[in-house]
Amino acid sequence: MAIRIIFLLLVTNISFVITSNAQIFEHLRDDDYCIDTTAEKKLAVEIDALTFFRDNEYNSSLTKGYSLPGLWINPKAEYNPNNKVHLELGLNAIIYEGANKYPNYAYHDISTWKGNQYQSGAHIVPWFRAQANTKHSCLVLGNIYGGSNHMLSEDMYNSEQDLSADPEMGFQALIDYDYWHFDTWINWQSYIFEEDSHQETFTVGVSSIHKWNSKDSKLHIYTPIQALIQHRGGEQDTTSLGVQTLMNGSVGINALYNVDCKALKKIEFSVKALGCFQESGELWPKTKGGAFNFSASAYMWKYLYIKGGWFRAPKYYVNLFGSPLFSTYSMKTNNEAFKSMSTYYLRFEYSKTYAKNCTLGFNADLFINKSHKLCETNSSFGIYFRVNPNFMLKEF
Repeated sequence: MAIRIIFLLLVTNISFVITSNAQIFEHLRDDDYCIDTTAEKKLAVEIDALTFFRDNEYNSSLTKGYSLPGLWINPKAEYNPNNKVHLELGLNAIIYEGANKYPNYAYHDISTWKGNQYQSGAHIVPWFRAQANTKHSCLVLGNIYGGSNHMLSEDMYNSEQDLSADPEMGFQALIDYDYWHFDTWINWQSYIFEEDSHQETFTVGVSSIHKWNSKDSKLHIYTPIQALIQHRGGEQDTTSLGVQTLMNGSVGINALYNVDCKALKKIEFSVKALGCFQESGELWPKTKGGAFNFSASAYMWKYLYIKGGWFRAPKYYVNLFGSPLFSTYSMKTNNEAFKSMSTYYLRFEYSKTYAKNCTLGFNADLFINKSHKLCETNSSFGIYFRVNPNFMLKEF
């Protein structure tokens, strides 16, 4: 069944899109899953914190504008019983400035399912990770390496969710070779007990990168393949929504040219095929669609990243977790979709590590959305600061 779904996603419903994931969040949310062999039999405390202010000035028929002022903090204890096993135990908290009540999850998508329990003061969830590494693979249970660590495109995953979404929990397998990176996972987002008033929900994902030559080559060519499948509902479901299975998938080609001049370090061009498919349910107004896009980006000096491109959905395209501005689906009005959509976009990003485990970044985005007689200009900007100190407590 899973093979048939992915095949339908990547072949039957294919179209063209391009946009690589935001570079700034690679720096601010990147977590290295390699185990530190020097930390064997050492108990340490790590405090990972990101404070942010993001303002989305959206004057759009696709989505509402809003701001995200706040922080998340993830204190945890770490222990490596040997050089192949890594354990973590702690808490993850999201705090928005001025808020005093939070739902038991914090996740943005177009779903109608939700929990009905709330927390006061902060949104807090437990954190546990058990990880086992071999030479070329990594298996993770509990809190997985999620968010921007999956290296999904902005059409597949809106990097803003690194600020607002719950940590992903479930199972993850990673494989790394010189020519191939493979990441597959299941993120269990909503567990239900009998008589619960919301749906059981989980997402299965695949992110694969095939490298045609060395990344240090003057011209580096690689192919990303990505798929997301979200399932909602089940035998315990008491809602009237019914079983829903929604899918996004993509395949593309990227060319990275290492200029390595003082001002201009790299330039990149990429094209990606992407489609959407509703295998069951009626959450989306149509069952399948696609889009296309072309973009170019430049890495300048050590800290500046500039990207521009053109997104075009000629008929219909919806993303599960991507930016709503790369879609024909209106999040303002449920079940309304535009016949087509063009999005022209320009992005500036700056990020720099000023001291060990201290990174500052900001970004600014401009979007122009056009559909028939519709023409709207949207913008956003944000500033972020991440600190990630680690203190050893005891060596056994």
